[in-house]
Amino acid sequence: MKLSRFLPALAWLCLPAAGLRADDPAPATDKDSPYEQIKTLTRAMEMIRQDYVDGKKIGYEQLMRAALHGMLQSLDPHSQFMEPANFEDMKEDTESRFGGLGVHVTERSGELIVVSPMEDSPGFRAGLLPGDRIIKIDGQSAERLDLNGAIEKLRGAPGTKVTLTVLRPGTREIKDFEMVRENIKVWSVKDAKLLGQELAGQMKIGYARITQFNAPTAEELAKKLDELEKQGMQAFVLDLRFNPGGLLTSAVDVAGMFLPPATIVATTEGRVASQSRKYTANPALRRRANYPVAVLINNGSASGSEIVAGALKDTNRAILVGETSFGKGSVQSIMQLPDGSALRLTTAKYYTPGHQVIHEHGVAPTILAPMSLDQERALILARREDLTDEQRTKDLANFRDTQLDRAVDALKGVLVYAQRTGGRQPQ
Repeated sequence: MKLSRFLPALAWLCLPAAGLRADDPAPATDKDSPYEQIKTLTRAMEMIRQDYVDGKKIGYEQLMRAALHGMLQSLDPHSQFMEPANFEDMKEDTESRFGGLGVHVTERSGELIVVSPMEDSPGFRAGLLPGDRIIKIDGQSAERLDLNGAIEKLRGAPGTKVTLTVLRPGTREIKDFEMVRENIKVWSVKDAKLLGQELAGQMKIGYARITQFNAPTAEELAKKLDELEKQGMQAFVLDLRFNPGGLLTSAVDVAGMFLPPATIVATTEGRVASQSRKYTANPALRRRANYPVAVLINNGSASGSEIVAGALKDTNRAILVGETSFGKGSVQSIMQLPDGSALRLTTAKYYTPGHQVIHEHGVAPTILAPMSLDQERALILARREDLTDEQRTKDLANFRDTQLDRAVDALKGVLVYAQRTGGRQPQ
């Protein structure tokens, strides 16, 4: 039975219903009529079913799903059609447990780029770096692979192997990385401590870094801050370098810890009114004392990291130190379909409290402190927990975290100024 017999019904289903919502898009013009476009799609599918050489690839479901993949991919790198299995993987990711390599990737100009490898993951231990361009997965070219397809290939059952061939932009080196997938558990708050006297002197400056924002992140950070405050912490460094983002609600809660209740953390603006909203500091969270805060960012800080950094910068609550962030500031809404698949659709863009757009611009630091590629490699290497003392002595003998140094110096200056002016901080 030919699909064209159902054309009128399919076209009717695609028509916008009149008067449903005040913020619905305008009705289609004659040149953009759903009737005409469904007719073209139907004709193309019938031609494929009639003449395509491989009869195993011409089922209506296969063709329609392929059309959906292409349709979403054509919009922007972050919009995707997710098969049911991909949708389940995404939900496991936000719950901070999944099987794979622990590599966050994005798509730029048709290329698959590593945003950052997650700490203690196979990708991290193998030596993948932010900015690496993935050119092959298990020997197959990634040139025509979309972001959704890449994620599907990177993830898999723990214990299975995968080889990534990457081009490293800084050196133009092409290298293979063979890794074994693991069931990854993400601990998002790490290295919470008071910095040593060799760096902080006689001042008690706390430090913690967030590897990504997932469901328990705010609770984890709150516990660490409680411990540091009991030790007399006078200032705090929040390290968001190489943090690729995660859950928006988690990022908003982290920023809200340092802001007065109901302070705007971020806003979103889209084509329809329902996508324009304000995200504010949760009044239920215990607000921290008004000690000085510095936030470390670099070009591997994306999405939720940029929400936190932009909010604390625009409200004059923190000094930002490092380099301009990645610039991933668009909102993806998840819309589940009846068969268990889903659309991941870009519906709005994020803005900081000062209405600065994040997407494709990033958040600029207050104090610019660039790092060379070799310094960034050393920083990532220093975070590896599996290094022996001999490796640390050999590979990190001359490494110094200059961005952390600049942040600590800035906080020392604020504390000295406050002491001399009776507690007031410079504006």
